[in-house]
Amino acid sequence: MGLLLLTAYGLVFNFSVVRGSSMSPGIHDGDRIVIDHLSLVLGDVQRGDIVVLQYPLDPSVDYIKRVIGVPGDRVRVADGRVQVNGRVLDEPYVVAPDPRTSLVLDVQPGTYFVLGDNRRHSSDSRDFGLVPRSNLVGKVDLRVWPPQRAGLLY
Repeated sequence: MGLLLLTAYGLVFNFSVVRGSSMSPGIHDGDRIVIDHLSLVLGDVQRGDIVVLQYPLDPSVDYIKRVIGVPGDRVRVADGRVQVNGRVLDEPYVVAPDPRTSLVLDVQPGTYFVLGDNRRHSSDSRDFGLVPRSNLVGKVDLRVWPPQRAGLLY
């Protein structure tokens, strides 16, 4: 019974160690997070969700990013601001916007536009394009380590 429960748990959730600073200041290099695989099966991906995805140019590598655009959205990035469907996003998790990026794109069905919170130091949809839903591994809502910063992520 214990092995069955452990196997079921591993199919629904798993722990991962964050490598890199693309989600700083909210998520740091070395943080331990919980990846929820079931939420992708049972629910929709929403703008603002933090997700782990297979890097589209090398699916053996996982990235952690924030969903900015969902299918049907028009995303515009200019002057350090992000607009979705003509509205400027309120992004309190971004400390230093990247004023160098300028793009406008439509998010195609079955794909997502993702950005790292640390815009000046993130490889994301600005570099590798839209992410197919099949590349999404799971949602991240919880950091478990280090203890002083453990808790829900926004």
